[in-house]
Amino acid sequence: MTDRPHLAVIGAGPAGLAATVAAAAHGVRVTLLDSAAAAGGQFYRQPAAELRARRPQALHHDWGTWERLRGGLDTHVKAGSVRHLTDHHVWFVERRADRFTVHALLGPEQEDPVAVHADAVLLATGGYEKVLPFPGWTLPGVLTAGGAQAMLKGALAVSGRTAVVAGTGPLLLPVATGLAAAGVEIAALVESADPKAFVRRSRALAAQPGKLAEGAGYAAQLLRRRVRTFTRHTVVEAHGTERLEAVTVAALDGAGRVRPGTGRRIPCDTLAVGHGMLPHTDLAETLGCRLDGMNVQVDGEQRTDVPGVWAAGETTGIGGSALALAEGHIAGRSAAARLAGHAPDPREWAAAAKSRNRLREFAAALDSVYAPPAHWTEQITDDTVVCRCEEVTGSAIREAVTELGAGDVRTVKLLTRAGMGWCQGRMCAPAVAGLAGCRLAPSRRPFARPVPLGVLAHEHTHPTERGSS
Repeated sequence: MTDRPHLAVIGAGPAGLAATVAAAAHGVRVTLLDSAAAAGGQFYRQPAAELRARRPQALHHDWGTWERLRGGLDTHVKAGSVRHLTDHHVWFVERRADRFTVHALLGPEQEDPVAVHADAVLLATGGYEKVLPFPGWTLPGVLTAGGAQAMLKGALAVSGRTAVVAGTGPLLLPVATGLAAAGVEIAALVESADPKAFVRRSRALAAQPGKLAEGAGYAAQLLRRRVRTFTRHTVVEAHGTERLEAVTVAALDGAGRVRPGTGRRIPCDTLAVGHGMLPHTDLAETLGCRLDGMNVQVDGEQRTDVPGVWAAGETTGIGGSALALAEGHIAGRSAAARLAGHAPDPREWAAAAKSRNRLREFAAALDSVYAPPAHWTEQITDDTVVCRCEEVTGSAIREAVTELGAGDVRTVKLLTRAGMGWCQGRMCAPAVAGLAGCRLAPSRRPFARPVPLGVLAHEHTHPTERGSS
């Protein structure tokens, strides 16, 4: 078994699972590393076994696909062709010659180092939510749309009894319907996109009738529950003292500015707000992979420009679970063939490639429709906290730009400390870029997550090794 080529797959969401199953089925030994306690990623997040959920499938779309993926993973784990390492937080991937070492921190405390050696690496690290601040967004009860969904799927919990779901993007619909099904009163669904934009992209959207039917199903559920829906509206402020008590929403004009005199106050104790996602590219960047904007650049086989490194799923561009599954399958098949020493035949994954191409077009159409309001930064007041980690306000960032000449996120960071906290700018970078009037660019970080100094000091003298070949 140990003489078989060894692939390390990082991330156990849809892309990572599809890649793992495909590669293992074609003769490759796979180590699947993931920071969660169970496979599935955000899309297939499962409630803890201790909660004894009777119908977890009620919280998910496309449950049958998840069961097939889980069954395939379990089969390969039992056969010994896949090693699934949970609670492994990967912070660095080291490349020496034609070999790779994946460095991770083990367990909830993330203090014990682990090293996994492999012949190739497949990055399926997913994405994270884009956060755009506004007055009151730091109040308890305000959370991201994905955060509300994660609480519901993983803990069967909600943050309150009355919610407003706001922002822009297709995620708002399943979040609102999921919360409503859990007994939360949805006071309003607030979408900043213009319905006319869908008409302009109708051809690309119509190419995915299944996706349109899924969206229509969510909309029908909200209609039956008589949920108020506001399009071309945005949240301008969250109100409360100890926690959220209400939000003010207002209409947007054709240029994306708030129309004066249109504000209305909506009582609620929960605000789930989302403005899309960004890809996780930290590991790809440290490996030297070329990026296309914010996305990892790949070829038709999902290979990066670094030999021995593949990438699939949201890290190559935000596109949803179906696209991630197609890319993961292609990446796994390609890696298996290349590690076996021969060029793969693209005809073997022709169906997946066709699906991938169509889904990428669909994702591009959605991306053009679901864009944050053009002038969203005008809602950030001088005393609005932009960087929560370092408590940097809007006025401090504006001063760095107008008075000190900062013209990019890095310079603002050096002048104000915005982005120097625990999240390393993942939360505040889009807002800082917006206020600075510059393009959001990937942050060059040496490591993908904070690492204890003790781990760095002993990394080359006392490493713990797993999966050596």
